Amino acid sequence: MISDKMKELVKNNSVIREMFEEGKNLKKIYGEENVYDFSLGNPSTPVPSEVNDSIIELLENQKDTIHGYTSNNGFEDVRNSVAISLNKKYNTNFNSNNIIMTVGAASGLNIVLKSILNKDEEVIVFAPYFSEYKCYIENYDGKIVIISPNEGNNFIPDLKELESKINNKTRGVIINNPNNPTGVVYDESFIKDLSEILVKKEKELKRDIYLISDEPYREIVYDGKKVPFITKYYNDTIVVYSYSKSLAIPGERIGYVLVQDEVKDSKDLITAITIANRVIGCVNAPSLMQKVVSKCVDITCDIEIYDKNRKLLYSKLKEYGFECIKPEGAFYLFVKSPTGDDKEFAIRAKKYNILVVPATSFGCKGYVRIAYCTNYSTIENSLESFKKLAEEYGIK
Repeated sequence: MISDKMKELVKNNSVIREMFEEGKNLKKIYGEENVYDFSLGNPSTPVPSEVNDSIIELLENQKDTIHGYTSNNGFEDVRNSVAISLNKKYNTNFNSNNIIMTVGAASGLNIVLKSILNKDEEVIVFAPYFSEYKCYIENYDGKIVIISPNEGNNFIPDLKELESKINNKTRGVIINNPNNPTGVVYDESFIKDLSEILVKKEKELKRDIYLISDEPYREIVYDGKKVPFITKYYNDTIVVYSYSKSLAIPGERIGYVLVQDEVKDSKDLITAITIANRVIGCVNAPSLMQKVVSKCVDITCDIEIYDKNRKLLYSKLKEYGFECIKPEGAFYLFVKSPTGDDKEFAIRAKKYNILVVPATSFGCKGYVRIAYCTNYSTIENSLESFKKLAEEYGIK
C-alpha cells in the first residue's frame, strides 16, 4: 500500500495537470486545431535564438564536465553570472555564494521549505495562490495558512488579515509576484507595507520570519508595470526564480534560489539549502542548462507575444459579457463564473472544447484561470466558442 501522505496527494491530484491530459485526449478526437487548451502555463512563445545557439555551441565544444555532476549548489561561474546580472539590474551586491542553482522554481521552493520548517510550523500564502504550495509545505510537515481572497480590491491581499494570522508558529510567508493565477502585480507600496508588518512581527515574537518570493514571472509585465526587487525591502528574504517562463523553457527545469547576506545566519541557511538539494534527490541542477543560463542570463523571450494574446483575449471576453481582471503580469486571465460556480463553468466550457482551470484549486471559488501563453491562432479560433458559451449563460 502507498503511504498515508501519498494517499492524500493522489486523492487531490493536480486539477491543472488533469485538464492538460484531458486536452491531449480531446485533440486526438477532434483535432488539435479544434481544441482550445488554456489549462497549463506551458509557453508556446519561441525560445530565444540565443538559447538554442548556446546549446549547440556548448555541445560542439564540450568539455568532460558538461554532462557530469556539479557541486550541489551548481557551477561557481554560473552562479557568479547570475549574481552579476542581478547586480546590474537591481543595484544589489550579490556574489556566487548567495546563489544556489536549482531544478526550476518548484525544486527551489521545496529545498527552501525543507531547510526552514519544523513540524507543525506555519507558512502563510495569499489566495488565490499557486495550488502546489500546499503540497510543498505539507511535504515537510508544515501547515499552510491562507489569507482570504480580496476580491473587492482586485485581489491585492488584505494585510490586516495577514498581521492577525502571524503567530509564534509562523515560519514564512510566500509571495508570488506577478501572481499566478490572477496576473496581479504587487507594487512597491504593497511590498513596503508587507515588509513593515514582518519587521514588526519579528521583533514582537522574537522569531525569524522568512519572506519567500516566488518569481518565475518577474520579467513578464505589461503597460509599464514594475516588479519591486524584494530584497531591498526586507532582510529575511529568500528569492526563488525559474527561467521556465522568461526563456520559454519550462521542460528544461532550471532556476535558482537567492539568499542575501542580510538574512539571519545566512551562511547556515545557504548550506542547509545546498544540502537539501542533494537530500531531496535532485543532487544538482542540470549541468548543460546551467551553462546555457550563464550565456543567456540577460535574455528574455518576446514579451510582446504574450501581450498580444492578453489584449485579444481580455478585450473579447469583456465584449462577450464575462467579468475578468485585466492582467498586469504573467500570462493568466482570471475570469468570474457567471453563476459563481467555477467547476460548473469549466464543465460547460469543455462542451465547446475550451479547457480552463477552476480556481477552487487556487483557494478561490467562483473563478477560472485561463493560461493565454498559447499560439495566437488558438485564441483567435477559440473566440467563437467563448461567444457561444457566453450566449449559453445569457450574458451577451
